[in-house]
Amino acid sequence: MTVIKVDAPWLRAALLDEDEIALVDTREEGLYGASHILRAVNIPLSHFEIDLRRLIPNKGVRFVLMDDDADRLDKAVAIAEAAGYTNLFILPGGSEAWGESGFELFSGLNVPSKVFGEFVEHTYDTPRIEAADLKKLMDEGRDLIVLDSRPMPEYNAMNIPGGIDAPGAELVYRAKDAIPSDDTLVIVNCAGRTRSIIGCQSLVNAGLPNKVMALKDGTMGWHLAGLKLEKGSTRTIPAPSAETIAWAREAAERVSSRFGVQTVDRATADLWLADSSRTTYLIDVRSPEEYAAGHLPGAAHAPGGQLVQATDTYIGVQKARIVLVDDVEVRARMTASWLIQMGWRQVYVLEGGLGDGPFESGADIAVVPEADSVSVQTVTVDGLQALDDVLILDLSTSVQHRKGHIPGSKWAIRSTLARDIDLPAAGTSPIVISSRNDVLSRLAAGDLIALGCQDVRVLEGGHDAWVEAGNGVETGLENTIAPLPAEDLYFRPYDRDHGIEQAMKAYLDWEVALVEQLERDQTMIFPQFPAA
Repeated sequence: MTVIKVDAPWLRAALLDEDEIALVDTREEGLYGASHILRAVNIPLSHFEIDLRRLIPNKGVRFVLMDDDADRLDKAVAIAEAAGYTNLFILPGGSEAWGESGFELFSGLNVPSKVFGEFVEHTYDTPRIEAADLKKLMDEGRDLIVLDSRPMPEYNAMNIPGGIDAPGAELVYRAKDAIPSDDTLVIVNCAGRTRSIIGCQSLVNAGLPNKVMALKDGTMGWHLAGLKLEKGSTRTIPAPSAETIAWAREAAERVSSRFGVQTVDRATADLWLADSSRTTYLIDVRSPEEYAAGHLPGAAHAPGGQLVQATDTYIGVQKARIVLVDDVEVRARMTASWLIQMGWRQVYVLEGGLGDGPFESGADIAVVPEADSVSVQTVTVDGLQALDDVLILDLSTSVQHRKGHIPGSKWAIRSTLARDIDLPAAGTSPIVISSRNDVLSRLAAGDLIALGCQDVRVLEGGHDAWVEAGNGVETGLENTIAPLPAEDLYFRPYDRDHGIEQAMKAYLDWEVALVEQLERDQTMIFPQFPAA
């Protein structure tokens, strides 16, 4: 199969035309986050097989791969070809070639969603309140409620004192039951800005009778104001009452009319999903617990708020069709309204929601045939402890490794093993691979076997099995195979072990400045809609 080389002007024109396109940057997240093309989706080579089919489900789509490193790019192309993708292009030089052509480069993660949040605040003048002003109202005993629009794990890590978890699309669906009266001031927060803005504006768009405000700069702003955050909270809003569901459905209908949300029947959606000439995503936007309990076959999972917050984490093909589903169409309609405002033209809500099924249960786990084809030995925790002169490679993220790893294990990145490991020394010694993902471990084992390592084993259950067996861990990021500073992650302010306040300030300044960058870039244009 011929893989076509393209240049940056061709790519820019392709991003702006009407045809579907997948643009994938295969560098590790840290390198990608430092500088990348706005519309590029990051699938690091380390996880390429794991995320490829989920993000790029149509094997015939116009598929552009890019990387600054020719060797990584060749490996990604080989994997894509072996997986059956038939319409491949490459941008040699990757983001560097794009920048050298005079086009804009962006830093950070989930940038399309971040810049959209800033656009929403600027366009609609979303009401906001400073952390110090909110604290003053709290101290005065004012009638108010704080709703945290992040998923539970983020909320549990730190939250505004007294705040209640109500992630993204759950706000319109559930919040009315938690609000004492129409006179109660409603504050929506997240860690920084985007989900505070989108969450607040969702309630405003839905016509909630209360005064609603976004907490400016979220928990970061609270921290930077010298105020204390709660940790370990689990407060949440229960399933909504019939009265709240009725209100939410009417509100979602009004929002749908304003932003042109369309519906599609089940039969048509099934035809779309079977159509190999187009890309269609079927996404369940309910909570993780609801999804795991039962979802439509073939439906991926993305909580509505997170889908808007990090669209490129779930959707890898530009100009694809997106079908959203939930139980009563509230969360799907509210999420669809935001995707339409982001510029996704073909967004639909599945008529009748989940209907009568059929249903599957369990988590949203991608199938990776390549991992099953790797013939590799495994070792139990007890077996690992009995091995002598063993090299334990930990493929967890650098942050996970720093927080806790098997004593003596060395942190490594799958995509750089050939570069980083001393192959002659490792050729005959036992190598045991541990990670938080058994599929990743098996794929890495296959890589090492192909490089000539003779005794490679995968730790059954990985790091989690080690901890569950009652064994202790080491902390720190000093014992590594991969060089430092780590390039696997683009560190968020809370991921750092020093300079946190400075990083928070820089992050918040970066978010605000994105609107000006978007003006210069012009590869993403948000449509305008009439006022409410």
